[in-house]
Amino acid sequence: MTTPSGSDPTSAASQPAAVKRVVVAAPRGYCAGVDRAVQTVEKALDIHGAPIYVRKQIVHNKHVVETLSERGAVFVDELDEVPDGSLVIFSAHGVSPVVKAEAEARGLRTIDATCPLVTKVHHEAKRFANQGVQILLIGHSGHEEVEGTSGEAPDHITLVEHPADVDELAVADPDRVAWLSQTTLSVDETMETVDRLRAKFPHLIDPPSDDICYATQNRQSAVKQIAAHSDLVIVVGSANSSNSVRLVEVALEAGATSAHRIDQAEEIDPAWLAGVSSVGVTSGASVPESLVEGVLAYLQEQGFPPAEQEQLVEENLTFALPHELRTSRRGTRG
Repeated sequence: MTTPSGSDPTSAASQPAAVKRVVVAAPRGYCAGVDRAVQTVEKALDIHGAPIYVRKQIVHNKHVVETLSERGAVFVDELDEVPDGSLVIFSAHGVSPVVKAEAEARGLRTIDATCPLVTKVHHEAKRFANQGVQILLIGHSGHEEVEGTSGEAPDHITLVEHPADVDELAVADPDRVAWLSQTTLSVDETMETVDRLRAKFPHLIDPPSDDICYATQNRQSAVKQIAAHSDLVIVVGSANSSNSVRLVEVALEAGATSAHRIDQAEEIDPAWLAGVSSVGVTSGASVPESLVEGVLAYLQEQGFPPAEQEQLVEENLTFALPHELRTSRRGTRG
């Protein structure tokens, strides 16, 4: 059937435009460990003044590092870049005992901003090592958290990066093997590796509790929820943020037509929005909310409506600041 003009009423041109929608995932952004670490640097600057030295990036976010640098934080790769007697903060990802010993030997004043959930993994590594158990650490080579955890028991830890690596593993005693994990990994990939480990080592010992960070797990579950009905998912987060990069992969696996990671709204390619009616937005665990707001504002400028939020769970966990800053604050106030 055709109209009098000969056009097909079912053609794309004659169909009403799809209703545009923007959905922002919750939880997203700062987790308790990141919030504590960033506040640690801010409070240290308030109390002690600049410069404050920070070993590695305090958290894996370009914007956060630049903002703290403007206030007087100096980020270094190793302690030999820190002047004698200076104050240095250890990042949220943790450090090995060797680094702490070096700082003490140099007379450096230190504040440890390691996430308490990472500290928990360090304690588990030491406990297993003291029991003579071989530890299989699931994580990424070169990541600061992996380096810190491995440093707690270097003779007892073997790194496992991918599920396929399990086939080549050899241990001294297959009946005395435990697994630990980098906290920011993909939940699905980690459990795939654990399943393979258990098939090879039936007596594999689990850690006392799941080592995957609650924030990593929540953000992955939340992005799965919005990706299922999104043409495009935009993940705000830096390239060196393991959990942000993984959110893009999780979104695609969960059904998003396309997904991209950006540091800020200015990096959005307008071509991504061509033909898109539904956009999902989320952010990694080290991302300030202001960067997400910038993305939502940009989308409105491009003709999209204000965002709707889809809440998966509510997070209310908080961590106290390091004791050095709590003591200093009380002293400062008299």
